[in-house]
Amino acid sequence: MSMLTPHGECLLWTPELIWVNAISDVLISIAFFAIAFVLAFIVYRRRDFQFSYIFWAFALWVSVCGLTRLIEVLTIWVPAYSLEASTKGVLAFMSVGIAGALLLMLPRVLTMPSRAELKNAYAQLEEETRQRRTAEAMVRRFQETEATEAQVRQAQKMEAIGQLTGGVAHDFNNILTVITGTIEILADAVKDRPQLVQITSLINSAAARGADLTKHLLAFARRQPLQPRSVDINGMVVDTARLLRRTLGEQIEIESMLAHDSAPAMIDPSQLSTAILNLALNARDAMPNGGKLTLETKNVLLDDGYARMNPEVIPGNYVMIAVSDTGEGIPANLLDKVFEPFFTTKDVGKGVGLGLSMVYGFVKQSDGHIKIYSEPGHGTSVKLYLPQANSDAEAAALSALSAAAMERGDETILIVEDDSLVREYVIAQIKRLGYTTLAASKADEALALIDGPARIDLLFTDIIMPGGMNGRQLAIEALKRRPDLKVLYTSGYTENAIVHHGRLDAGVLLLTKPYQSADLARMIRTALST
Repeated sequence: MSMLTPHGECLLWTPELIWVNAISDVLISIAFFAIAFVLAFIVYRRRDFQFSYIFWAFALWVSVCGLTRLIEVLTIWVPAYSLEASTKGVLAFMSVGIAGALLLMLPRVLTMPSRAELKNAYAQLEEETRQRRTAEAMVRRFQETEATEAQVRQAQKMEAIGQLTGGVAHDFNNILTVITGTIEILADAVKDRPQLVQITSLINSAAARGADLTKHLLAFARRQPLQPRSVDINGMVVDTARLLRRTLGEQIEIESMLAHDSAPAMIDPSQLSTAILNLALNARDAMPNGGKLTLETKNVLLDDGYARMNPEVIPGNYVMIAVSDTGEGIPANLLDKVFEPFFTTKDVGKGVGLGLSMVYGFVKQSDGHIKIYSEPGHGTSVKLYLPQANSDAEAAALSALSAAAMERGDETILIVEDDSLVREYVIAQIKRLGYTTLAASKADEALALIDGPARIDLLFTDIIMPGGMNGRQLAIEALKRRPDLKVLYTSGYTENAIVHHGRLDAGVLLLTKPYQSADLARMIRTALST
């Protein structure tokens, strides 16, 4: 190398030529290195880039180009022509390879969509998304309409059965009146003949049983004579519970959870006592090996939202009496039939199927509402909503108070509810409060959302759900993945029944169904503030 002359000799060591060449080559080299860095950074950040290998090749090629420029600056003063030649040889080899790769890639590049085509594709995708959302909205409306129509058909069916049952009971009562009247005359006539007296006694007992049946039928048909008056519900439940302790036996534990501010109800007290007794006897039969019966009272407001989901309900203030058991539960396909007269799941000779139908008719005739929640293997909760004695005066005040007390927020709430109609209703109510909502129908869908990137501040989950994982188990898994997540439970069971059934730990937050918007808003804020 020492026998060669530096490139500066060729430039006659002219300062202007030397420095122009040196500075230009340095600037070109810096530009080459910057281009290589940008190309490499783009490919590093965009891992899904289609032609990433070409970009890496270009980045390497441009870096070698920058290196050759620096070597040319060196050769102005140092005759490093061997190093320059080696570098240019590598650069030439790379240039041929990259050119060949570009030629092979050319057909694929030409088939790539243009910006106009991509814009058109995005527009089509947005239109398809809009159409899908419109279709989904139509399906939801159809489902709501179908559910409402099903409720109307069920109400019409029960009304038709009630009319038929009432007519039969009325006529049968007329027949029984003749039978019981004549049997008394016959009993007086044969009182000196013991064998005939025994026969008349059997006939009289059978007539009495028939009269009792017609009484239940008239109750279902809402044609029994009622004498409603203002009744202290707590006192009524205490007296009935005292009677039940002797009737149900020692294997059934009875617990009373009474609201201290329970309002009086406008109701026939004797019929209410009979209704509670019927529910308690049904609960006893569902717990052949013993269990717990929970009696609860509470003031509730059934608002317009709840009335829209249950068209037979008149919005207003009610006194709720809940009778809950830890028994075998009722299958979902039988829940719509439990109030029909003579429908029973008991063995032959153990029930005629009139207890729940009598309760249903009595509550409806009293302008109340009845709701049954049940899960096989977990138990049943029957809720009676009875009109308050002074409901007209208090309804407007409590409604205004509830509306004024509703708290709003901007957090994100994950709603887990397997009933689609209830889920859509809850989503609408929570959105009205300003929250962002995510929804799932079962636990695995909820966990998929929890594992995702979306922000979730509160898990609002039903307790008993299909799919093998209940709400409590879902909450445990969710807290493992998001320790700061807040949890609020909901269920058709009364709060006290669930807590004492052992399915929830003490101190959990539970919002029992049905609930009004003010209660929902209050419980959400309470859960988010804990």
